[in-house]
Amino acid sequence: MVNDFRFSHRLKVRYSEIDGQKIVFNAHYMTYIDVAVTEYFHEGLKLDFEEADFDFVLAKSTLEFKKSAELNDWLNIWCKISKVGNTSMTMNCMITRDGETDPILLAEIIYVSYDANTKTTRPVPALVRNRIEEFENGLLTPE
Repeated sequence: MVNDFRFSHRLKVRYSEIDGQKIVFNAHYMTYIDVAVTEYFHEGLKLDFEEADFDFVLAKSTLEFKKSAELNDWLNIWCKISKVGNTSMTMNCMITRDGETDPILLAEIIYVSYDANTKTTRPVPALVRNRIEEFENGLLTPE
């Protein structure tokens, strides 16, 4: 399953992210994904948002919790874009504990290309669409 992904971002679970059960509080997984998705565009696609005249917003998220992460776990957040529509992009994410391949969490996230000035959706720019295709097809390598 890990082999299906070309990009991952690694981070460590901090004390402030665990709850009374001594596991990561569920809402923090979305923050982990958000951090990794930003790095996917920045490191993986080598994309400068201003240069590409590109921004996006969250439209839908589906999370499937498989296990729990705990304090001081090193996590890998795996990301890939599986579909690009006219204005939307579907991203699949998987979180694993460092050194393991079984998922802690699986996610499907739908983002929409967004124009912050008009506060409306807009088509995914050709530059972004091309970078996603190049990266996901192995023609562009992450740093």
